Amino acid sequence: MDLKTLTSAVMEIAEDRGIPQEKVIKIIADAIASAYKKEYGKKRQKIIAKLNPKTGEVKFWQVKQVVTEDMILLEEEKPASAKATAGEEKIRFNPERHIMLEEAKKIDSKIKKEDELKIPLKTKEDFGRIATQTAKQVILQKIKEAEREEILKEYKSKEGEIVSGIVQRVEPESIFFDIGKTSGILPKSEQIPGEFYRPGQRLKLYILKVEESAKGPVIFLSRAYPKLISKLFELEAPEVSAKQVIIKSIAREPGSRTKIAVATNEEGVDPIGSMVGQRGTRVLAVINELGGEKIDIIEWSDKVEEYISNSLSPAKVAEVKIMPKNKAVALVPEDQLSLAIGKKGQNVRLAAKLTGWKIDVRSLEQAKKEEEPAFAKASAGKPVSTATPAGKEEKKKTKEKRVKKKK
Repeated sequence: MDLKTLTSAVMEIAEDRGIPQEKVIKIIADAIASAYKKEYGKKRQKIIAKLNPKTGEVKFWQVKQVVTEDMILLEEEKPASAKATAGEEKIRFNPERHIMLEEAKKIDSKIKKEDELKIPLKTKEDFGRIATQTAKQVILQKIKEAEREEILKEYKSKEGEIVSGIVQRVEPESIFFDIGKTSGILPKSEQIPGEFYRPGQRLKLYILKVEESAKGPVIFLSRAYPKLISKLFELEAPEVSAKQVIIKSIAREPGSRTKIAVATNEEGVDPIGSMVGQRGTRVLAVINELGGEKIDIIEWSDKVEEYISNSLSPAKVAEVKIMPKNKAVALVPEDQLSLAIGKKGQNVRLAAKLTGWKIDVRSLEQAKKEEEPAFAKASAGKPVSTATPAGKEEKKKTKEKRVKKKK
């Protein structure tokens, strides 16, 4: 087994796959230790190896646990009832895996109970064909496992971020994307309704979650998740990524329309202007990435009436009345009513999602008609107060008529 050549080849493969050098060296050393044990060792022995990747030189040790008499299970003792003084289960002494403390101190005077003693073994470089083949298989298997671990670790840290992916395969229930080191799955539930996918197409995707499976990490992607919008704006608008403009809330109906509420804590920064960009370039870039989905950008406000009024944009709201139980009534001019409600109620529905308030949209004329009967009902059977100017005038005219009749 040419260890120097083998190490060099494996290191090159591992580098391409993004596996740390230290992990690769350990994998090779463990495989060589396994081959050494198979060829020259004995059953139950624990053998470790240390590899010098530059020279290909390898050293071997047998590892034994240091024990004392009170830790050893005697033949007459029952395993279930035998406990050591420390409260741990006693062990069956095996000379290949254990060594008494007195014997261990002859080799290393500083060693203590339960420590591991490393006993140097004679270096061997000639391994049989079976042992060599086994070592190579172990190395390849461990490299695959290490690659999976690194992919899982990398993409787990990217949850909540966006990646660029190329469509690999289109299936009825899922779309498979090449996202770099591995593949990702876009389930049907996370696809934009009406969006078509074709092999080779490049799209931006939101990493929804990463799960571990027997076949390796499974990366679930999304095109419908609302936070995809905010992440796309982070790419297009530096003010958003720099936290100068804060996205407070998002309400989305994928493939159709999205409303975003934005705010800023810095003077001289226009939050809506920053999102829209010069001549609308920034918002258009996001709209194009989403296949033409409409985006309404409104200014967030800590005043509820103002926030609800802004949320119904592009409609112009005359007045907002706050009602009990988190309800609000938005009054709009007659010509703005259909715009405020939106097609199939979409505009008011998204406004309600955005603000967290139940919004009832009414026209000013409708509100007046509803108020008049209520006022009439409330005042039925009660005389008009003479304290009003109209009442005083009526009283004056009645008095004048009486004077004329007397004359």
